[in-house]
Amino acid sequence: MATLKQPTGQKRLTNVAVVRLKKGGKRFEIACYPNKVVSWRNKVETDIDEVLQTHSVFTNVSKGEMAKTAELKKIFGTDNQTDICLQIIAKGELQVSEKERHAQLESMFKDIATIVSDKCVNPDTNRPYPVTLIETAMKDIHFSVKPTRSTKQQALEVIKQLTETDSINIQRAHMQLKITVPGKDGKKVREKVKKLATTVEQDEFDDDLEMVILVDPGCYREIHDVVVSGTKGKGQFEVLNLKHVEEGDEMM
Repeated sequence: MATLKQPTGQKRLTNVAVVRLKKGGKRFEIACYPNKVVSWRNKVETDIDEVLQTHSVFTNVSKGEMAKTAELKKIFGTDNQTDICLQIIAKGELQVSEKERHAQLESMFKDIATIVSDKCVNPDTNRPYPVTLIETAMKDIHFSVKPTRSTKQQALEVIKQLTETDSINIQRAHMQLKITVPGKDGKKVREKVKKLATTVEQDEFDDDLEMVILVDPGCYREIHDVVVSGTKGKGQFEVLNLKHVEEGDEMM
C-alpha cells in the first residue's frame, strides 16, 4: 500500500498559537505554543525554544504552507529563519479568539495595575494605593493595553500619565540611600547630592560625609555617578530601602 507524502513546502502543526506579521505586502506567520507568546514578550520566558513550535516561517500556519526563502530574503533582508521568527514574535499580532483576546487584555490590565501599585505611593501619606484604585484611575485616563508591549513598560507609561493628571495623587515610591564620602571630596558631593535628593534624612560631616537620603528612582544612576565616579571610587553607596513606604494601603 502506497503512503501519502506531504507536499514539499507544507508542514502541519496542531494546538498552536499563531503570530502574524504583514510586511512588504505579504503575510508571514509563525507557530508558537499556547500561552508562551505573552510570557516571552513580558520576559518571563527567555528560552525561544519553549515559545516556538518550529523555527520556520509560514505564509499560512493552518494550511502548513511555508514561506519561500527568496521572498524572506527580499523582505526581511535575511534568510535566517530564527532571526525572522524573533522579528515576527516582537512585532506581529497574536491570533486569538475574541474571548481569548478579552481575557488576555484583562489579565494584562490587572498586572499593569499591580506593578503601578507596587512602585507608587500617595505622596501625602507615603502609603501605596490598592490595586483596585489604580485600576479605576487607569480607566479614568482611558488607558488602553497594548498586547505587544511588556506589562513593565506599560506600567511605567501609566505612572507617567497618572502623575500628569488630576485623577489620583501619585508618585514613585522613593528609594532610601546611605552615602559615605571621604572628607576632601565630601563638600562638592554634598552639594550635588542635596540638589538631587527629595529628602535629606541624615547629614553629618565630621572627618567623612555621611548622608541618608530619599530619592526618586529615576535619579538613582545620577547620584551613583556623583558618589562613586565623582570620588574616583572612594565614596560608598548603599541602598537601605528600594521602596520607602508606610505600612498599610492608602484608602480613598
